[in-house]
Amino acid sequence: QLRLVESGGGLVQPGGSLRLSCAASGFTLNYYAIGWFRQAPGKEREGVSCISSSGGSTNYADSVKGRFTISRDNAKNTVYLQMNSLEPGDTAVYYCAAGWTSQPMCLIDRQYHTWGQGTQVTVSS
Repeated sequence: QLRLVESGGGLVQPGGSLRLSCAASGFTLNYYAIGWFRQAPGKEREGVSCISSSGGSTNYADSVKGRFTISRDNAKNTVYLQMNSLEPGDTAVYYCAAGWTSQPMCLIDRQYHTWGQGTQVTVSS
């Protein structure tokens, strides 16, 4: 069974940092682009960041550029999202997804076929 499992979410104060992980089981992430998406209550799901299968190409939503960094460790079958300078507006459930896609389409959710269950990130004082 193909699964993606997110971890690393939690409650953090504004200005703080979190690192999310997306681990795969049942398949190898190496061949897939990975996207991070988020959905806040009452809002549509939005693309946050994505990375190519090799890790050589990344993309970010304007709202997180300069604050978030996506990376992957194919040896560990895991993709990471380092989130710094967190703001209350970053509060959402964060999802990772795997798919066959590339720039500039990789921030579009319909490009992905396998999704994790999500991890809650709450930024609040």
